[in-house]
Amino acid sequence: MSERISLDEVRKVAKLARLSLSEEELERMRGDLDGILDWMTALSKLDTNGVEPTFHAVEMAAALRDDVVVDGLRRSEALRAAARSDQGGFAVPKVKEGE
Repeated sequence: MSERISLDEVRKVAKLARLSLSEEELERMRGDLDGILDWMTALSKLDTNGVEPTFHAVEMAAALRDDVVVDGLRRSEALRAAARSDQGGFAVPKVKEGE
C-alpha cells in the first residue's frame, strides 16, 4: 500500500472533524485513509459501461402515502406544552449575550 496522504493532511482532516488524535492515532488514520484511497482507485478502474446508475445496491420500495391536507396544531395547544411562553410564542433562555 502506498502512502497517498500525508500526516499533515490527516491532521487537517482531524481538525476539521474536531478530533483530537495522538501521533499514534494519526499514523493509524493515515494508513486507513490510504487504504480507502486504494479501494477508490481500484473501483475507478472497473468498466461500468451499460450499468444503470442506482442509489442502493438492492431494490428498495418507499412506503408512500397520498398527501392529505389536515388542520395543524393551534397555537394555544402548542403553547400549553411549553415550559414558558411570551407574546404568543415559546420563551427560551438567551444563548448569547449582547450584540
